[in-house]
Amino acid sequence: MPLKVKLARPVNKSSIQGAARVAKKERSFKLSLLTLVIGIDAHGNKFQERTELSSISSQEAIFWLNSGVTIGSKLNLSLDVPKTLVLENQLKLLISGRVFYVKAEGNNNKKQLISIHLDKNYKIQSIPKNI
Repeated sequence: MPLKVKLARPVNKSSIQGAARVAKKERSFKLSLLTLVIGIDAHGNKFQERTELSSISSQEAIFWLNSGVTIGSKLNLSLDVPKTLVLENQLKLLISGRVFYVKAEGNNNKKQLISIHLDKNYKIQSIPKNI
């Protein structure tokens, strides 16, 4: 007599694998650095706006803007890093990224809170001391 075997339902391994993966919380720094933001606004016009960086990590930057931008917009940022006890000269950090979050008007003077995913490439320029 043949042996009857009952097959179990297939297991959805994607949910198991996803559960096993633990998302690492990346360290973010709350910084108030003067920043020049350059990009294309929601109307297709090029803009340059000075603001202050609110927070930054190796993957994300957050700041407020008056210029309206849309999700997916590419923005270039030029951050002024001041001279400190460790840094002999002021530095300029040039970074870029794409907008992934926009929150309209908060209790700030700026219209939109912007979050961008940073590109991996960046430039650091030393600004020589005034003689």
